[in-house]
Amino acid sequence: MNTYSSKLVENAVSELSRLPGIGKKTALRLALHLLKKDKAIAENLGTAIIEMRENIQFCKECHNISDSEVCEICGNQKRDKDTICVVEDVRDVMAIENTGQYNGVYHILGGIISPMEGIGPNDITVDSLVNRVSAGNAKEVVMALSTTIEGDTTNFYIYKKLKDKEIKITTIARGISVGDELEYADEITLGRSIINRTPFESTL
Repeated sequence: MNTYSSKLVENAVSELSRLPGIGKKTALRLALHLLKKDKAIAENLGTAIIEMRENIQFCKECHNISDSEVCEICGNQKRDKDTICVVEDVRDVMAIENTGQYNGVYHILGGIISPMEGIGPNDITVDSLVNRVSAGNAKEVVMALSTTIEGDTTNFYIYKKLKDKEIKITTIARGISVGDELEYADEITLGRSIINRTPFESTL
């Protein structure tokens, strides 16, 4: 049974509820909120989303989201280009940056190996990481994936790909509880884990 008095509102709620974490009730609340506000607010929101979707780029070096070919982090000459921190996605970069304890650059895999979800090594950016290291663009690779079975599997796969290279391979300290996702760790704990990283071999 249709509970909406407006097809326009129903369509808006339907689209908003497609977003992760947004149910029908929240979507309806958001739609009604936009109706109450000045028309320019809805227009600005729509424009911002469309411009983001059409114009966003991915850094050719680390795969971070960017407004240009190279992201602000990779383009910053003050960053330590000798250290590459390997993370699952953009949210992990944001979490680590918020700690203020890391001054290297990143490599975003775009996922982790998960056979249950049909994600294999070829579905993430491991090859481009190996190419970066092979080109002599780093002295240390820091594994900063979530401490889950999938994260550990991906860590080990990358380690096998890099272990014969002349490079130090480390992992963040286990201040992050096993099973935890990086983005949900508090900044102090995550910051300490980055500072107190250990050789990856010691975790095997």
